[in-house]
Amino acid sequence: MAQTLFRPSERRLWIRHPLAAYSANGLDASGGVVVRGGRITEVLGAGELPSAPCDETFDAGGHVLLPGLINSHHHFYQTLTRAWGPVANAALFPWLQNLYPVWARLTPRDLELAATVALAELLLSGCTTAADHHYVFPAGMEDAIDIEVRAVRRLGMRATLTRGSMALGENDGGLPPQSTVQAAEVILADSERLVGEYHERGDGAVIQIGLAPCSPFSVTKEIMAESALMAGRLDVRLHTHLAETLDEEEFCRAMFGLRTVDYLDSVGWLTDRTWLGHGIHFSTAEIARLGAAGTAVAHCPTSNMRLASGTARVLELEDAGVPVGLGVDGSASNDASNMILEARQALYLQRLRYGAQVPVERALGWATRGSAAALGRPDLGQLAPGMQADMALFKLDELRFSGSHDPLAALLLCGADRADRVMVGGQWRVVDGQIPGLDVAGLIAEHSAAARRLVNG
Repeated sequence: MAQTLFRPSERRLWIRHPLAAYSANGLDASGGVVVRGGRITEVLGAGELPSAPCDETFDAGGHVLLPGLINSHHHFYQTLTRAWGPVANAALFPWLQNLYPVWARLTPRDLELAATVALAELLLSGCTTAADHHYVFPAGMEDAIDIEVRAVRRLGMRATLTRGSMALGENDGGLPPQSTVQAAEVILADSERLVGEYHERGDGAVIQIGLAPCSPFSVTKEIMAESALMAGRLDVRLHTHLAETLDEEEFCRAMFGLRTVDYLDSVGWLTDRTWLGHGIHFSTAEIARLGAAGTAVAHCPTSNMRLASGTARVLELEDAGVPVGLGVDGSASNDASNMILEARQALYLQRLRYGAQVPVERALGWATRGSAAALGRPDLGQLAPGMQADMALFKLDELRFSGSHDPLAALLLCGADRADRVMVGGQWRVVDGQIPGLDVAGLIAEHSAAARRLVNG
């Protein structure tokens, strides 16, 4: 099994006295954190000092310190079809039906560019771990997940890359065109290959692989059931879209004679191994069933608003025991890959449902500890001794923050959109708001040209 090594330093680094800190677990981190060997070794409260001398000190007095943000649902390739006119005002099903033929023209280089853009944008927004759901495998794109692995490693991030699939084409009553559909044996064989080649286990894992049939309207019950059995045998996670729209609910009733959660249960997916993209249209009884099973949900507020899909009942999901994370979703329905802005959007959308008392800290929790739980990563998403040293630091020195009083609240209420410093595994991956070594201008030029070619056929 190939594994990415972060080569963590044994030197002790004190990230000292931040302007404000959010630990995601109630610990006071106002004195900062000490990092060694790629992990957080100490979390310091007000007036506390490191237990031993440190080799280096970073003065965080002008920064708000957070655990690295974690994106629990994305489609990297969709950065190539952002704000495309023909679907700018479409709901999910027509949006998909217009875009599937475009995505069927993807090339390996297109995906490499798209993934690099998505990951760089995420990283600059304070995101250190991303989950991607890639399910489009037209001819020539058989190595799509391998391409994504290389992009993640180049950026120095962590990722859960899910081997998606579509097996129910238009000829069989599904939504996708036949050119994007694969046979079950091809899907399952490649899924097993990817787990064997790339999946890392335990604390500090950089690349993990999950199994992710796309959705009820694009895969068969058989591929869902076989994927669940394989995930159990290989001990990896399961991911799919579910209950995103009322159209999907109607499709499940017509195609399978079941509501979405009943369908999930019928194929062996109602388990704590599973996390679901969107999870909007659940009844109260279904929410209770999801909570009892420990099945998680990736809340995607911007995408849900963009496509008018609905509003997830996030507080009720959490109260029922459902782990809730945050996802930017695809960059053709967001149309961005920015995690700190997604936390702001989640805060406001849930306040619209539940009232202004939904706290800033709860939204930050969805973007950190909640997403870590959805991905099965207890080593991420918190500032605590023993956790991975994945952190994001934001400055409040722009005009938008002038006059703000509470630094933590200002991150979301004043609309922070870019981190000044980002650390992954004890290594700085963003310095002074830039990704060292990345030619952003060159990337934009080539990515934009690829996007134009793709939509123009």
